[in-house]
Amino acid sequence: MKIGYARVSTDRQDLTAQINELVSLGVEERNIYSDPGFTGTNRQRPGLAQALAAASHPGAEFVVTKLDRLARSIRDAKDIADQLVASGAVLQIGRSAYDPNDAMGKMMFSIMAIFAEFEADLIRQRTKEGMAVAKARGRLKGKKPKLPPNQEKRLVELHATGQHTITELAADFGVSRATVHRAVARSGSVGAAAR
Repeated sequence: MKIGYARVSTDRQDLTAQINELVSLGVEERNIYSDPGFTGTNRQRPGLAQALAAASHPGAEFVVTKLDRLARSIRDAKDIADQLVASGAVLQIGRSAYDPNDAMGKMMFSIMAIFAEFEADLIRQRTKEGMAVAKARGRLKGKKPKLPPNQEKRLVELHATGQHTITELAADFGVSRATVHRAVARSGSVGAAAR
């Protein structure tokens, strides 16, 4: 029995190509589990857990199109492969089956895992660099305030009167207590924010 697994990192990405490839590798569509919107560095994925459970018996084949769809770290890739092997299942990556008893197969698996982790590290690095450039250009300014300036000003004025608690103001303006605290802190009335 073949169990397929597909993953994309964001909800905006499409699983269709992976699903089509899994079907071409002999996996029935009803036996394909997926995790849209989960990074490969997150081991706590519901689709992955279901797929591993479905493949945890001798003779099962766990199929992924590429190793980076399964894991983005060397340790996770090895742990998942070991878990499958221990249950008697076979890990198939594309058209190749992973054989832990074959020295060449182990080496190729390790190299693919290294590249998957390396690629994840590069993505994180590029994201950080892009955010730094955007911030330097004034395009990345953090979260926008929950309240427009005129409402925030009114909230601060009401707070300054001392007649309203943080909880009351939060309820009246439809925001959290933390938002009220931040608005008061931004206004310079930090000492009064505890009220």
